[in-house]
Amino acid sequence: MMLDLTWQQWLLAGIGAFLIGLSKGGLPGVGNISPLLFASAFAARASVGLLLPVLIAGDICAVLLYRRHAEWHYVWRLVPWMMLGVLGGWLLFDYLSDSAVKNIIGVTILGMTVWQVWRWWMQKSGHDPLNNVPQSRWFSRIIGSTAGVATMVANAAGPFGQVYYLSIGLPKMAFIGTGAWTFFIINIFKVPLQVELGIINFDSIGVSAVFACFSVLGALVAPLVVKRIKQETFQRLVWFFVIVAGIKLLWS
Repeated sequence: MMLDLTWQQWLLAGIGAFLIGLSKGGLPGVGNISPLLFASAFAARASVGLLLPVLIAGDICAVLLYRRHAEWHYVWRLVPWMMLGVLGGWLLFDYLSDSAVKNIIGVTILGMTVWQVWRWWMQKSGHDPLNNVPQSRWFSRIIGSTAGVATMVANAAGPFGQVYYLSIGLPKMAFIGTGAWTFFIINIFKVPLQVELGIINFDSIGVSAVFACFSVLGALVAPLVVKRIKQETFQRLVWFFVIVAGIKLLWS
């Protein structure tokens, strides 16, 4: 199967895998467009299964690099609800069109971004009626279940996790470590479901293994950059990539 790939497929998927590695290695957000690059390189449904092992390779690197920085309280706030959403996405996978999934996720991501910008504006004015919302259990349940559906049908849960961890105010290293464990657990949970759907198989694993090398390379490079980024700059970069991902999903 590798011999049948065109140079365009190599380029798109290679860049997408490297960006995943950068994202997993400590630059959250830069990998948000990777599902779109894989979907452009391969058939949309097939790309979901091809991308998952690449994500897991990056997850393993992230967990090894940032395992001590996780806030487990927030990991377990999201993971059970994400698992529930993953099961829902598994049931819906054969019924949702690619365009419908992308539009739903894109609108949700941009809507949450607008909500967070409004919160910042209200906080500066000295009154934020929704100040306690990010810490509420219903908020984590909505984010978690929605992210679970998104990650099952399109590997697009990254922006949801990023919005949640930004909203609750996690500092940079806790943000990275908590996200690393959260997505590692969820991506492992998805594997047997995607095998059952037939989008992960012996042929796809061979292709994924090659691009996983690009992901590992990106994960090893990322920590060198993370050390030089200030907290405020870090947050701005994450929000930038979240917005880009939402717009790309709507326009793709």
